[in-house]
Amino acid sequence: MASSYYQEMQEIFRNNNKSREFPAHSAKVHSVAWSCDGKRLASGSFDKTASVFVLEKDRLVKENNYRGHGDSVDQLCWHPTNPDLFVTASGDKTIRIWDVRTTKCMATVSTKGENINICWSPDGQTIAVGNKDDVVTFIDAKTHRPRAEEQFKFEVNEISWNNDNDMFFLTNGNGCINILRLDWPVRTLSFSHDGKMLASASEDHFIDIAEVETGEKLWEIQCESPTFTVAWHPKRPLLAYACDDKEGKYDSNREAGTVKLFGLPNDS
Repeated sequence: MASSYYQEMQEIFRNNNKSREFPAHSAKVHSVAWSCDGKRLASGSFDKTASVFVLEKDRLVKENNYRGHGDSVDQLCWHPTNPDLFVTASGDKTIRIWDVRTTKCMATVSTKGENINICWSPDGQTIAVGNKDDVVTFIDAKTHRPRAEEQFKFEVNEISWNNDNDMFFLTNGNGCINILRLDWPVRTLSFSHDGKMLASASEDHFIDIAEVETGEKLWEIQCESPTFTVAWHPKRPLLAYACDDKEGKYDSNREAGTVKLFGLPNDS
């Protein structure tokens, strides 16, 4: 029997399954992330910039574009408790910390390799960054100096701390989430704010939303191309995502580099 949570969320998505897209960049969007208060969404792109939007009711309003990196911005994340700070990881072998109040780069930290993933520890004290050579560097968020680095013998795809800050997770190139039995390697995933829903995407042209406890599919978001990144809003059942927008494939006027928002009221 379906859980009451399952029925409740199905009802919510039946009435709120509209997706809307917002122009964000001049090239593919690789990463989207919400600030801890849910008021802003940041996106990082192949166009070497980051963009920040403000969430206003049911739309994203572009606030600023952040330039400075010399190569693709592959991933970004926000400070766990300060909604004004975010950090970007780039193929230019640096990470940059930005402040939305001044729109300035507060710090640039040089690293050894081309960076592809990044996360901020829940206590705010450490930033972990992974590069293409499967080296993870732990950087002190206050002094901006590397604390430690670790070379792994397997492909490191995604990195994260648990909420208690006492464990660090890596997903590897051989790994999978069995409960989902996906036909492709999972590219990106995000847990909802209540921890009860998991959105995941791979090379398929859809995003799967499942109930964590049972593994049952709650909803499926159809996409025209593979999805690079998904992120649940920290307070609402709103999912930000970005796909492999092919310029001119569907509509020559359609801009590559859009950010999409799912979970909007059908009548909005």
